[in-house]
Amino acid sequence: MTEKIYIYGTQENANFLAEQRDALFSFGTRFPSPAGSSYWLGDDGTPWTDRERATWITCRMTHVYALAAFSGFHDAERLVDAGVKGLLGELHDANHGGWYPSIMANNQPAADKQCYAHAFVLLAASSALLLGRPGAQELLEKAQNVFLERFWDDQAGLSVDTWNTEFTQLDNYRGLNANMHSVESFLAVADVTGGESWRERAGRIIAHVVEWARENNWRIPEHFTQEWVADLEYNRDRPDDQFKPYGATPGHGIEWARLITQYALSANCETDEQARLIDAAEHLFTRAMADAWNADGKPGIVYTTDWEGKPVVHDRMHWTLAEAINTSAVLARVTHKDEYKTWYATVMEYVHKYLIDSEKGSWFHQLDRDNKVLDTVWPGKADLYHAVQSMMIPVHNPTLSIAVAAKEQAA
Repeated sequence: MTEKIYIYGTQENANFLAEQRDALFSFGTRFPSPAGSSYWLGDDGTPWTDRERATWITCRMTHVYALAAFSGFHDAERLVDAGVKGLLGELHDANHGGWYPSIMANNQPAADKQCYAHAFVLLAASSALLLGRPGAQELLEKAQNVFLERFWDDQAGLSVDTWNTEFTQLDNYRGLNANMHSVESFLAVADVTGGESWRERAGRIIAHVVEWARENNWRIPEHFTQEWVADLEYNRDRPDDQFKPYGATPGHGIEWARLITQYALSANCETDEQARLIDAAEHLFTRAMADAWNADGKPGIVYTTDWEGKPVVHDRMHWTLAEAINTSAVLARVTHKDEYKTWYATVMEYVHKYLIDSEKGSWFHQLDRDNKVLDTVWPGKADLYHAVQSMMIPVHNPTLSIAVAAKEQAA
């Protein structure tokens, strides 16, 4: 019999989520460097000061501690302010605009300007603004301006991927990981500011993704050419790439399913269109779990599969399980189907058994096919974003971005 702490909708589960959420908040409080950019955190939350301080991690931690503030966590506002300081300071390129991917340990900025990082600046800025923190309005305005000028391709209705540092040369690669986080951030900006043009942009991206997924048996192509032609063989020789792995990434199918559902619920869609989008979300979640769960005879979600659904990289990344919690909860709430409640309990139990580090805190970020801790792709415990959201989204309004939903519930 499934323990009540894993069952969707029970008070026992809600208590478990709150307990784990607060433990995560406590784990990450040492993230800020003196200038505000985020250190990569080690296994026990100790900052790894000899690693780069990444914009995307700084953004995610700023967002996380805004969620912490709305959850009543002590001193969270100070940590949000530190992140905003870093994003307005050393991570920002005062000469060419936009944000460096990271600041190296020697305090030199890394090259290029990445859509992925800029999408997270939008998210962090919107959450900090919702909290009313100093500098947040300036940060959001800078982020909106550079995103629309450099990364949003209005003709395609999609985000481009990578510029050089000076914003003079755009790389030919196009990818859906950056577009997925663009959707998340666009929805957050729309919810916080009332700027519905951002929600409309999210909808345009989603329309492409649903079409590409449907044409590919609900396995989402990840990598594209400059003309937005899917490159299904991309990185075949580097299948476990940290951000651009070969093949289908089931965790992304799961994450897209939740974002599509959020958009469907929040946009001014006709009833038939809303139903079509939620049906697409169900197909994405079902395909991903059918391909990836227990795919090699062991519990967990494999990192990638080929285009027939056969596992390629068998490692279990913590973020895929976090997103499976989120999406199964949202689909259970929206569709009222028992299958999603079953998945929720299954994944929750797995996370408790294998991923939550009860000794040192936070979650293990990578496991091997035997569910033993591995650090080849994700050493340490870089940030809290996926884990924290998975402890909050199941008990918040799925129509709203999580920061807005958390503030609304706290009011």
